[in-house]
Amino acid sequence: MLLLQDEGFDNLLRDCKREAFHLEVKDTYETPEETDPFRNFLEGRSGEDDYGWLRGWLDLVQETTARGVRVRRARVVTVPHTDYTRWLLEVSHQNIAAGEEIRYLSRHLIDADRLTADDWWLFDDESVAFTVFEPAGRWAGGALTTDRRIVNYIREVRDLVWEAAIPHADYLARGNR
Repeated sequence: MLLLQDEGFDNLLRDCKREAFHLEVKDTYETPEETDPFRNFLEGRSGEDDYGWLRGWLDLVQETTARGVRVRRARVVTVPHTDYTRWLLEVSHQNIAAGEEIRYLSRHLIDADRLTADDWWLFDDESVAFTVFEPAGRWAGGALTTDRRIVNYIREVRDLVWEAAIPHADYLARGNR
């Protein structure tokens, strides 16, 4: 596997031709750029967030989807939600406006043995980048593989999760906050 960071990872989206799919399976992330916005949310000051900390990602998604590439994300979450998941439900409006399709799946609705333990990105059904975090929580990049056995397994997980997951708006409408 090859570890891709920063522009190297971003180029996976820039080079993507059909679809980029992201699976998130953790209930909490501790990336430094989210610390202050998350704290503001917890203190009831999320209305002050200009999402400048997220702008680079949103621009990349807009650039990618403008080329006709589909960007999808599924989040497997524990119910009741962690504070972090509640915050992401709000932040996701920004991602959706940029062009991402986001769905949620309550963890108790899927057999854990059918999931992966790690987050990952699947690009054009040809390569997988497993998300790598440093011990302190900072995103360190994606470990890329094109091994067909791994890619095929990840495609199966994607299809299973996406089919069972609920679109963001529907998830919120069902009272999942």
